[in-house]
Amino acid sequence: MTDETNADAGHRIPLTRQRVVLTAVAVADEVGVEALTMRKVADRLDVEAMSLYHHVGGKAAMLDGMVDAVFAEIDLPASAAGWRAGLRQRAESVRAALLRHPWAVGLVESRAHPGPATLRHHDSAIGLLREAGFSLTMTAHAVSVLDSYVYGFVLQEINLPFSGSGDIDTVATDIQNAMPVGEYPHLAVFIAEHALRPGYAYAVEFTYGLDLILDGLATRMARPDSEGR
Repeated sequence: MTDETNADAGHRIPLTRQRVVLTAVAVADEVGVEALTMRKVADRLDVEAMSLYHHVGGKAAMLDGMVDAVFAEIDLPASAAGWRAGLRQRAESVRAALLRHPWAVGLVESRAHPGPATLRHHDSAIGLLREAGFSLTMTAHAVSVLDSYVYGFVLQEINLPFSGSGDIDTVATDIQNAMPVGEYPHLAVFIAEHALRPGYAYAVEFTYGLDLILDGLATRMARPDSEGR
């Protein structure tokens, strides 16, 4: 292995913090964040591991950058269409980014040194709600419940033993066949008449749950004594 400072460095793409971070993201996408090491990132870049420390201070700093890179992929909520449409756009974009990078689910709110994309994301969401008339308290409630829902849904989604409608059919049928007849009547009906319904996809549950939350926030905002007023 050669280092970026070797004689052929002129023929190499310069090593930068962004390259290190984005390479770390790619490696984590493949092997998971638990298996991520500075050495694996260095190997992917074809440099010595020590050369990474000129651009990131260590693994913790690299993780900070990786989380910020994920936030940079998330669309900022547009206020022109109203707070509800903005929050829906944000939730859908967060979910999409986390599904692309499943390792990030447990890290997105864990960093003590958030980067500019992370701060911009949160500032934009708060600004959207404040401009719509949400009080600081209601803004905190809204962001908390939405983030908890999105992160929790994605965590469940990436751990389910199926990925598409065909897989759902297989898993649901196996569970159905393994259950003693009459032992779990409500579950049996749920599987037969819902999970095995033609065209059913678990992803539709995300939209329904998101609507419930947005409906609840709208109802609270409409109350004369609402803290959002």
